[in-house]
Amino acid sequence: MSFRMLAGIIGMVGIMTAGTIGTSAQDNPVVVMETTHGSITIELRPDVAPVTVENFLQYANDGFFAGTVFHRVIPGFMIQGGGLTANLTEKSTRAPIRNEADNGLSNERGTISMARTSVVDSATAQFFINTVDNGRSLDHRGTSPRDYGYAVFGRVTAGMDVVDTISGVTTGRQGPHQNVPVEPVAINSVTVQ
Repeated sequence: MSFRMLAGIIGMVGIMTAGTIGTSAQDNPVVVMETTHGSITIELRPDVAPVTVENFLQYANDGFFAGTVFHRVIPGFMIQGGGLTANLTEKSTRAPIRNEADNGLSNERGTISMARTSVVDSATAQFFINTVDNGRSLDHRGTSPRDYGYAVFGRVTAGMDVVDTISGVTTGRQGPHQNVPVEPVAINSVTVQ
């Protein structure tokens, strides 16, 4: 086989691989979350978390997230929002969804996951963005409620600096809520691109 033929084959494989990767990424829904601290772009993964992504997109398309806040901010861990207003009133949600934490995705820095109670299938609208690698403590490890984990359903592709800024705000206690930003960090909108 000549060098020219080999180079041609390698080039074709590179084009096919790039096309496959590009197509997959293009097919994934992307949302832009506008906050009082800037924009966060998130690529969602319906291929591995279809129930979770459909749920999140429904809330986004309904305008549900507008006026909610990041109500729980823990530096070196995560920022949580999507369900409470600035006065920490919980918004009315649809029924909880099935937990897809066993989908193979890990709670790594920059991933978005569903928040839930101690009940495995209790996630509704609240989500969190991991600011560090939390796989060891938050990933699926078994079937008990403690070990089931938290469903990752996407990744921040732009605006991680905004996430880090939010992670660094001053927090305190407000009523029964801990780690609440002293100055509210609002989610103005979540729009599907």
